Amino acid sequence: MLERSHLSIVREVERVGSLTAAAKELHLTQSALSHSMKKLEQQLGTDIWLREGRSLRLTQAGEYLLAVANRVLPQLALAEGRIRQFAQGERGTLRIGMECHPCYQWLLKVVSPYLGAWPDVDVDVKQKFQFGGIGALFGYEIDMLVTPDPLYKPGLAFEPVFDYEQVLVVGPRHALRKVKFAKPEHLLEETLITYPVETDRLDIYTQFLTPAGISPKRHKPIETTDIMMQMVTSGRGVAALPRWLVKEYAGKLDVAAVRLGEKGIAKQIFLGIREADAGIDYVRAFVEVAKGQKRKAKVKGD
Repeated sequence: MLERSHLSIVREVERVGSLTAAAKELHLTQSALSHSMKKLEQQLGTDIWLREGRSLRLTQAGEYLLAVANRVLPQLALAEGRIRQFAQGERGTLRIGMECHPCYQWLLKVVSPYLGAWPDVDVDVKQKFQFGGIGALFGYEIDMLVTPDPLYKPGLAFEPVFDYEQVLVVGPRHALRKVKFAKPEHLLEETLITYPVETDRLDIYTQFLTPAGISPKRHKPIETTDIMMQMVTSGRGVAALPRWLVKEYAGKLDVAAVRLGEKGIAKQIFLGIREADAGIDYVRAFVEVAKGQKRKAKVKGD
């Protein structure tokens, strides 16, 4: 009945837009592809596609098959890859998805000692999963998710590996350098520079400004930390970043960290994995290496 090849065909047709193009990508003749899907439709008693002129539109059954294909095919590919690795005495690649911009700088401190300790494991970091990493983890596109905002779901496990404080970053001549902590009203006339993320995912909004009913005069999204810091140094605005990251830049630029509110905003970086992978040695080892970096940071006072 339903075979892996059918799922591959449904997914590829949806991706490239036609049976002809899909057949070429899958190294099949169009007639063989069409015959295979026609036979499946007959067996299932329903159409997978409806023709609309020269294009194809998935039926409700076809949409369901596409969802199954997007979920199952990556898992099969991962299983095959790992079986091959076991057969060859290898461990393979740890694929890590990033769900926050500044986490990348933190991750570099973990990857270096990990690669040294695990020479037979490669690390692939994927940054495209900005606030979409949970689906990538469930879909087996990644093996681990780095996030400051874990979303607890059955089948996933999150572990805190790094504590930090979210602070306001100000330039050399900014008046807020003299205050013990910033209040929401201090930002009424400020240009707030943040990463290009929706405000409901930014801590400075959700935990500082929005509860006070205050918005900055201007909100300017910037993609890179380096440019963000240059903007702050030149007096073009203030930014919200982790304190540890500000300390790293403070040695090169004249910037200062100001606490957000009297109690500050405490945050953590979490590593999320599938519960089924918790027993894999090189996956668990990465979590332990990350915790080791956390302990080192505490000793140094970071």
